[in-house]
Amino acid sequence: MPINDRPTVTIPSMNRPGRPAMGSGGMGRFAPHEKPKDVGGTFRKLLQFYMKESKSLLIVIVLIVLDILITVTAPYLMGRAIDLMKTSFSLSLIEIFVIAIAAMYLVDGGINVLQGVLMNKTTQKIVRRMRATLFDKLQKLPLTYHDTHTHGELMSRLTNDVDNISVTIAQSTTSLIGAVGTIIGSVVIMFVLNVYLALAVLVTVPLIFIVTKIVAKHSKELFVGQQRELGKLNGLIEESISGQKMVKAFNMEEARTEQFDKINAELRKNSVKAQIWSGVLMPMMNVITNFGYVLVGIVGGVLAVNGMTSVGTITSFTVYSRQFTGPLNNIAGMFNNLQSALAGAERIFEILAEDEEPADSSDAIEMKEPKGEVRFDGVSFAYVPGINVLHDVSFSVIPGQKIALVGPTGAGKTTIVNLLTRFYDVSSGEVVLDDKDIRDYKRDSLRSTFSVVLQDTCLFTGTIADNIRYGRPEASEVEVEEAARVAGADEFIKRLKDGYNTIVSGESDTLSQGQRQLLAIARAVLCRAPILILDEATSSVDTRTELSIQKAMLELSEGRTSFVIAHRLSTIKDADVIMVVMDGRIVESGSHNELMRENGVYARMYNSQFE
Repeated sequence: MPINDRPTVTIPSMNRPGRPAMGSGGMGRFAPHEKPKDVGGTFRKLLQFYMKESKSLLIVIVLIVLDILITVTAPYLMGRAIDLMKTSFSLSLIEIFVIAIAAMYLVDGGINVLQGVLMNKTTQKIVRRMRATLFDKLQKLPLTYHDTHTHGELMSRLTNDVDNISVTIAQSTTSLIGAVGTIIGSVVIMFVLNVYLALAVLVTVPLIFIVTKIVAKHSKELFVGQQRELGKLNGLIEESISGQKMVKAFNMEEARTEQFDKINAELRKNSVKAQIWSGVLMPMMNVITNFGYVLVGIVGGVLAVNGMTSVGTITSFTVYSRQFTGPLNNIAGMFNNLQSALAGAERIFEILAEDEEPADSSDAIEMKEPKGEVRFDGVSFAYVPGINVLHDVSFSVIPGQKIALVGPTGAGKTTIVNLLTRFYDVSSGEVVLDDKDIRDYKRDSLRSTFSVVLQDTCLFTGTIADNIRYGRPEASEVEVEEAARVAGADEFIKRLKDGYNTIVSGESDTLSQGQRQLLAIARAVLCRAPILILDEATSSVDTRTELSIQKAMLELSEGRTSFVIAHRLSTIKDADVIMVVMDGRIVESGSHNELMRENGVYARMYNSQFE
């Protein structure tokens, strides 16, 4: 529960002499691709992001069209220039053709550079907006959503899926448009020039698809195996690094190394086979391309001998056959990549479609000068509908009282304070603060009423001072140090090399759990909120530090309503009211002495800790 709780590869737009062939026939083509469930719906939602950069995208489309026109026109002019050499020795006319062709290729090169720069800039703007929208959405989602989704899954959507969209959809889409346009333009002109030669070139189409299908069938199975072993290897590495202390403590280094070697060897075997199969494709494509050249040469020779075509036309077809088969060979691969990226986009839009935390009611009011009077009236709550974790809980707290919640793990103690801070809304009943249902207050002003210290402390990347002033960014250095002194953290902070300027993070191991907990208490001290919530605030400290924290908490809770959740019953003996929570119900309530005299559940719990 919360309160406890690649390198970018640019794919060229088409294929022709002097330009690298699209795709590599490697892993990207045959690796297993996840398919989107709703292609049309996902594409329409994605288009909404792209349309916000419609002017830039329109320029890119115009550049692609110009690129296609030059690509399909240049070979035609080349053929006409060769025919002129046979029929006329007008060097000036031939020179004009040569200069025109050279100029077209130079302009085309500039167009491609401009197109690439503009598309990359536009894509990054779209991705920036998408990532910002997604991150903003995550801040607005209710905690129930975060409870049911792993951090790794959400991070993957925010990073990998968004990056996949930028790399794949943006670049593959322009490449796909260019490839399809080039194929259509080339086919049209080839049929206009000579039907027989056009049919000779088209003979290679079924050969390309047959070879691609055979290679893909074998490669995909191997890549599935490769990804499976890679997942095992990554899992083992992550476990070994995060659990390195435990590995060393049980002398398991050699066993983990053997396990790693076994998985690594299996991964190598699958990878080698997969790369060999996928590597077969490009040589086979070259064979088919060369076969196309041979067909063009034989058919063209026969036609030329019979006066049915010219040498220039045959030359044009030689170029067309290359720039026709190249894009055709890569369209299937680009479709796979697009499907994978659309599946990632679908996962992003799934989050964006989630219901946000309910908005404040239109007549919600600001919390002003809170007194700290709390009342639970018949409160029941279920994280999962139909399975209540609290059952008809009722109690009242007068301002300034110290309330202790005790009971076994899972009894519902933390759920009570989660409802009080409105991390969740009650299933039935009401939680009242200062004579008003907490749902009548604006959520931000309500939560500013509480200072919270959790069992699992959360530090953010930054200095120790920044972490202490997290709830009050405007606090001065003097106030930060005073809060640390009250919490008993000042002494260990000053022993650090950089003192209050020491950099810490949520994942670093430079501070002990007890020291991190002291920083969390200092943060609550500095916050100065009128209601204090301490959830197992002394669970990770030694006895001496616990006494210091108890002293700090006494000072911190002075004049404030405070709720303390504790398993060490010695820390809450001085509470005004101790409530024993069992199975979602408050079974006993009273002061320490009163409950000991009753000799009930609390007395048995207390005695068991000191026998």
